[in-house]
Amino acid sequence: MKVPPVLVYSVLRLLAFLVPLGLMLLLPIFRQNWLLAVVFATLIGLSLSLLLLRRPRAEVAQRLAERRAAARVRDEDVEDAEDPGPKTGPDRAPARTRRRGPRRADRRTRAT
Repeated sequence: MKVPPVLVYSVLRLLAFLVPLGLMLLLPIFRQNWLLAVVFATLIGLSLSLLLLRRPRAEVAQRLAERRAAARVRDEDVEDAEDPGPKTGPDRAPARTRRRGPRRADRRTRAT
């Protein structure tokens, strides 16, 4: 049984945070300033995950890209099946074009 890469990456990220936090909370200075220990553990965990978890992060990104590409293909197939094409005939009025004002050169000649 293969463990999903998302689960592996998530557990490793949690460990990268919880291990430094536990070690820092063993120190007497961080027992009183536990919020400071959480901030430092977050920074250490982020750094460790960027440096050491490149392969699991790439696997998760690859799996997400595959799922998104598969969903996009299904969406396009559904939309193509629903769309009968452009309507033509008397029930479809032509789109109105936006009437533009006079050009810049025309404005100068009118002002003088």
